[in-house]
Amino acid sequence: MEGVRKHYHAGDSVVRALDGIDLRIETGAYVAIMGPSGSGKSTLMNILGCLDVPTAGRYRLRGLDVGALDDDTLSAVRNREIGFVFQSFNLLPRMDALENVALPLEYAGVRKEERLRRAAEALRQVGLAERMTHRPDALSGGQRQRVAVARALVTRPSLILADEPTGNLDSAATDEVMKLFDAIHRKGNTVILVTHEEAVAHYARRIVRLRDGKVESDENLHENR
Repeated sequence: MEGVRKHYHAGDSVVRALDGIDLRIETGAYVAIMGPSGSGKSTLMNILGCLDVPTAGRYRLRGLDVGALDDDTLSAVRNREIGFVFQSFNLLPRMDALENVALPLEYAGVRKEERLRRAAEALRQVGLAERMTHRPDALSGGQRQRVAVARALVTRPSLILADEPTGNLDSAATDEVMKLFDAIHRKGNTVILVTHEEAVAHYARRIVRLRDGKVESDENLHENR
């Protein structure tokens, strides 16, 4: 990101959600984004995830200038390059774990046999081989989040974006899910997570702190890990 700004009009006033962000994240990085409410975390996540575009400045994802893409191309890039994990899991209650994980591949036009094979592979990767036929209401919070992580992984994206992924979990499930993100990172994925929890942020290798739409600090952690 170079000089990224995102401004919204609220009545007669202008809200500067992002106010000149310069940020470079290398392939294979593991970054936590922190900041108080209203600091710009969610707006930054939306732009990183190609869900929104900057008002000004430039965001390049793997060499593509995201702001220059039309909606269809932006959607295709998002579906190909990015896996999302949300605080509320966003699982469909009438589908079992395997069907939930396979859903992005259905949208991508992958044939049924192949998408079920890849969904099963992703569920095994997150330790849920024995829970593939369980619906969300038959799973614990930690297991539901692991299904959500498997769904993010199934398209084999270059970037995993996690928005408060432990916000609905107890401490034991939080530790379980964060160890999973660590394993995903060690396999080569780029992982970016938004969190308000210091303990969660310290699983990452780098913490970027925002305040008033600007980068307040940028700290590398665990350089020898």
